[in-house]
Amino acid sequence: MDLLASLRTHRLLGIVRGSDPDAALNTVLTLAEEGVTLIEVSLTGRDALDVIARARAALGPDAALGAGTVLTAADALAAQKAGANFLVTPGISDGIATGREAGLPVLAGVLTPTDVVQALGLGADALKLFPAGSAGGPGYLRDLRGPFPDVPFVPVGGVDAPAVATYLRAGATAVGVGSPLIGDAASGGSLTALRDRARTFLGTVAAEPRP
Repeated sequence: MDLLASLRTHRLLGIVRGSDPDAALNTVLTLAEEGVTLIEVSLTGRDALDVIARARAALGPDAALGAGTVLTAADALAAQKAGANFLVTPGISDGIATGREAGLPVLAGVLTPTDVVQALGLGADALKLFPAGSAGGPGYLRDLRGPFPDVPFVPVGGVDAPAVATYLRAGATAVGVGSPLIGDAASGGSLTALRDRARTFLGTVAAEPRP
């Protein structure tokens, strides 16, 4: 898949991390039904590889379904085997190079300018600014875009619905959203509430003009 093109087109990445594999799967499928086209399943969730495999079977071969919290080369290869077609790392890890060698696009986690240079050198397709909220929010993103004006950044961490517009206006290519979007759905919570949140986030993204 063309991860960068998908990030630029859809501008919202849903991040699923749950303690209940069946609930996590239902969360992925519900997000897809509501139009959240880019979905990441964190490997720190219970039975995450199985969730990815079951979601892939349900969504078909072309859905943008990724594995998150990829730390090692083994994580990258296991995620690919389960059916992930892109990888997300929380920082500079062996998963970046291994994922690229395996033909998978990678959204690599960065925080500092040094991280940015290293991740680009390893072949990352886009950069996950994490934890964005703790790092200084949209203002910090603007600062990073000074020396890196053409780098595609995806802020993750503390991105609630009101912050989405602010990050996009600050130059984010897309935003990654976990608990503010997912809530407790991936651990057995309400899917109806999840649908409402998904519509809120999608509406906020759609309301922002494209650069």
